[in-house]
Amino acid sequence: MPHTRRPQPGPVRLAHWANVPLLAILAASGLQILVAYPMMGPQGAPYGVYPFQGTPPPEWTRLGEWLAGARHWHFAFGWFFVLNGLAYVAWLVGSGEWRRRLFLPRRDAREALHTAAYYLRLRKEAPRQEPYNGLQRFAYTGVLVLATIEVLSGLVLYKPVQLHLLTSLFGGYDPARLVHLLVLALLALFTVGHVVMVALHPRTLGEMVTGGRRHE
Repeated sequence: MPHTRRPQPGPVRLAHWANVPLLAILAASGLQILVAYPMMGPQGAPYGVYPFQGTPPPEWTRLGEWLAGARHWHFAFGWFFVLNGLAYVAWLVGSGEWRRRLFLPRRDAREALHTAAYYLRLRKEAPRQEPYNGLQRFAYTGVLVLATIEVLSGLVLYKPVQLHLLTSLFGGYDPARLVHLLVLALLALFTVGHVVMVALHPRTLGEMVTGGRRHE
């Protein structure tokens, strides 16, 4: 009897849907923390690369009502986010799915460029969708890298003195804070792009809910 599997196994779907509320809570509580000091430079000195110095995020984007409340939300759910990510990576390695889902430049770089050209209307040939094309693998692998940077920079903000070696890798507390906010913005951009791609290929949403049809 041939071995069959679904396009989206249970661990992938579980990690994916767990990240939806986790990332929403972390983003909203993080923005509330930012309100306590909406500057990016050391001791009040502004960073020229940050155009929103002193401007708090809109109230509807924030969670926690005040600094301590936001920190409680942020750190409590941050550990669930870390555990979810570690469990997903462990499954990728243990199951061998990393070969199918992660970006390998020698295998995927050319296809990623062709797929990007298709979406930019520079190429007529549609990209393949089974199981992933090179651009998808690049995007999903990039998100894992961004999430890792976000967690590490968050640890610097949490314990900058105790984790002084990690703090020094980011160039200090203030650069780590800027990196943390920048990566949040990149994750938000990825989310928007992800939703757009799902709208263009609605079958993928069904597969992420049900797992999709089994195939060899």
